[in-house]
Order: sequence, then structure tokens, then C-alpha cells
Amino acid sequence: MKLLRFNGGRIGLLDDGKVYDATDAAGVDPKAWPPTGMVQLIANFEALRPKLEQALKGRGLPFESVQLDPPLVWPHKLLAYPVNYLAHGHEMNSKNRANINGFFLKANSSISGPRDPIVLPDVPSREIHHECELGLIIGKRGRHIDLASAHDYVFGYCCLIDCTVRGSEERVMRKSYDSFTPIGPVIVTRDEVGDAGNLGMKLWVNDQLKQDANTRDLLVDIPNMITLASSVLTLEPGDIIATGTPAGVGPIRAGDLVTIEIERVGRMEIPVVQGKGGDNLAIKKEAAK
Repeated sequence: MKLLRFNGGRIGLLDDGKVYDATDAAGVDPKAWPPTGMVQLIANFEALRPKLEQALKGRGLPFESVQLDPPLVWPHKLLAYPVNYLAHGHEMNSKNRANINGFFLKANSSISGPRDPIVLPDVPSREIHHECELGLIIGKRGRHIDLASAHDYVFGYCCLIDCTVRGSEERVMRKSYDSFTPIGPVIVTRDEVGDAGNLGMKLWVNDQLKQDANTRDLLVDIPNMITLASSVLTLEPGDIIATGTPAGVGPIRAGDLVTIEIERVGRMEIPVVQGKGGDNLAIKKEAAK
């Protein structure tokens, strides 16, 4: 099943190029605050599944005609594994590795949708890089999850771009600007994706292929990511794990079009625009006095 949010927080199902409105079937109020409707759907998915399947018998809208929202907002946690492909560690000349350093957290507010622009902060002295990643969505609560049952905690997958301001500040700060985690275009349930340990993934900037890899090259694979994270904290339905980026990261600039495509998961085309503010160098200089 392919799930999405559209037209101001409505819940949709994508099937054969059409979007079927499943908002009522999911029992979601699109105007509710906080907007946790998709999180609640994920938590109660098995009970809701018959109603969702019934919604597929309704009248569908062409996929291109709807306004796509981020498929999931307001997760309990947004985790990420750094340097989870060996070649990426080499290109960055970094000794960090996901199997050594573990995971970090990004701000949930950095999440944006599959047609929303990446808004660059006004930091002209810095490079801002794209990172092509598979997004992993947790399906049920778990702590101290063993490897044998780790896949049971996966709800589904999405495309995810992790944007980063290069510099010496804490990683969380440099990766948490608004719009720095585009996800989508849909959440594809685990049963439809199949073996996520063997997915081709690519990223283009404009028409130039920048990243081309396969999830089989992950240093910490998906079961181990889940086991490691759950050894520290309780995973909750709707939690998102950014699984790491392969080699080929590089700068993005206003006017670029960034395209990510992951086998059996989806494709997003994200424009890049220049924003205002966001330069914290003056703050750092004042603190250093």
C-alpha cells in the first residue's frame, strides 16, 4: 500500500496513478493540531486496513492534480545514521562511521514535502550539500529489539534527502534548518518494497547524476539500525530513520532541481530556492569575544 498526505493534511492512497481519499476511513481530522493523523494511522494500521482497502473502491484523483504534503509530519523522533557507506567516509576524509558513532537526531521541523522547495539559508561562505537517503518508517513501539524480529518493526519506506550546511558546528544544528529533510512522495509499506537491503538509489542535480548506490552497501544494515537505536531509546510508530547517504554528495544552489529516485519506493523532484536569514556566524563571533 502507498500512503500519502494531500490537499492540506488529507490521507490518501496511491494506486495506479490515482489518489484515493482515505481520510474518513482513517478517522483523521485534517485540521487537527498537532497534525498526527498519519502517525495514528501507522499505529493502528492493521485494524484500519480493511477500511483503507474499501477506500480504494472510491473515485480517484490524478496523482499530478493533488497538492502533495509531507507524507508524515510530527513524528516522535527523526533519527539519522552518519557515514553509513564506506565510500562516503572516504570522500569526506572522515574517520566517523555509523557502526562506530551510532546515530544522531535531526529536528522534526526540518521535514518538508515532495514538491516543496529546499530553502537555503543565507550563508554565502558555506557549502550546502545534498545527501540521498532511504527513509525508514517505524510501525510499532519497541525497546531492546533483537535482530531476528527487527523487520517486524518496519512499517514502510520513503525517499529522503538530508541537507547539510558544511562547517564545524554541531551536526544537528547544521542539518536542522526548515526544509532540510524532504520526504516522500509516499510511504510504501514494507510488504510492497520487499527486500530493502537491495535497493538501487540515485540522485541528480539538474540533469547530472551525482549519487548512484545500493542499500546492500550499508555499513549498518536496517535490522542493525533498529536494534542499535532501540538499545538506547523506545522506538514509536511513525518514527523516521534516515539510513545514511552514499558517496557523491555535493553542493546545491538556488535554481537547482534535485531529483531522488529509489527502486520500488519512488521519485521526488525538489527545487532549490534562496531564503533569507539563517547566518549564525555573527553569533559565534560575539560569543568568542
